[in-house]
Amino acid sequence: MDWLLLSVFVAACFSAGLTGGLFQPGEWYRNLKKPSWTPPDLAFPIVWFTLYACMSVAATRVAVMPDSQYAMAFWALQIALNGLWTPVFFGLKKIRMGLFVVSLLWLAVLAAMIALWQLDTVAGLLFAPYLLWVSIAAALNATIWRLNPEAARNP
Repeated sequence: MDWLLLSVFVAACFSAGLTGGLFQPGEWYRNLKKPSWTPPDLAFPIVWFTLYACMSVAATRVAVMPDSQYAMAFWALQIALNGLWTPVFFGLKKIRMGLFVVSLLWLAVLAAMIALWQLDTVAGLLFAPYLLWVSIAAALNATIWRLNPEAARNP
């Protein structure tokens, strides 16, 4: 494994993850109505650490392969959207716009997973838990929007 390349992908992932520290949920989020199936706060850093590790390994496995340009383009798109959702949802408190961003993220993760899978089955499989987690995040975002129409209109 190319450790320098891996470290670049780890840096990209954790840079996107830093938005969670810059735009923390805070009182606004705590006061929103949320579904009973909302994951506990402790789950988020544990899950994201694991997902970022998987995403980094998947990218490292594929980046050096011939014909990897589409897989890497979708990888770059998903990490950009990943870093965008937190400032939109928690920073701007835009629930509906957050749902739009997480929907685009879901599509980008699916496209990345398929493109990675075509080049390296393990890399594609490493994205499967990420797609599941983004599916949960999208459902949570949509449910929060439905349960909090006033907050969605007037952040």
